[in-house]
Amino acid sequence: MGAGRVLDLQQNGSASERVRCRMFGLAAEFNGVAAWSCIDARELDRAQQHLDTFMRLAGLAKDPDAQFRVWNLVAMLAHQRHEYTEAVAAGKAAQAVGITRRDPMLSSLAHARTAIEQAHLNDRQAALRSIGLASDAMGRAREMPRPSWIAFYGPAELHALTAVIRDRLGDAEAAEAASHQALALLPDQFRRNRALATVSLAFAQLHQGDVELATSTAGRVFTLMSGAPIPGRLRTRLGDFHRELLTLPGNAPAAREWADQFRTEWSRS
Repeated sequence: MGAGRVLDLQQNGSASERVRCRMFGLAAEFNGVAAWSCIDARELDRAQQHLDTFMRLAGLAKDPDAQFRVWNLVAMLAHQRHEYTEAVAAGKAAQAVGITRRDPMLSSLAHARTAIEQAHLNDRQAALRSIGLASDAMGRAREMPRPSWIAFYGPAELHALTAVIRDRLGDAEAAEAASHQALALLPDQFRRNRALATVSLAFAQLHQGDVELATSTAGRVFTLMSGAPIPGRLRTRLGDFHRELLTLPGNAPAAREWADQFRTEWSRS
């Protein structure tokens, strides 16, 4: 709705090229927020619709920040659809945007996003190289004015993404260490981020065979998110943990207790 009003004003009024670009940029921002919200909720078809509009408006706005954000969201959506080759291509496209070369923080995010997809393609060497580049770029980043949307990204989020990558590559101990580093750095008010990092920690512990500790860790997510809806991305991670736990041999008491808690909390959310 907000984007439509902006475009109506742009079409019905007379303005300079600079103002027109800024109005396209504002309309792009509305669609970027909508696309991210749908991705977070795992409403994939709606996300694609908003993302298509976001991409078109970002081009009309000639806004390099919006163009970077487009590719970041394209990678995220492709990941949710298990289209990992496309997600790698999107991550590399983000690396090629001019603003990425000027801001190491954006470069770090682009490399980290690429590494996740390479890990899901089981390309170990490429994934480790990309996450190494992400870490190097983070080390060069300095305080500077940045758009509000990237406030989530910093050393803590890089550790959280590293945990996902390491666990996917079979390095459960390294994944556990990275998850602990992420949780140590994440502010308490970032509870969604903390919840996602906590699930990653639970996976790392599960993959080391410590079922009791893993289920206890996963259960903390419900405490972290108490009083708030569980977003689609987090629900999916919890569901994946639950299904993997059920595939383990035996029927440990910890697994049964987790299953009871999972069903109870799921019905409330």
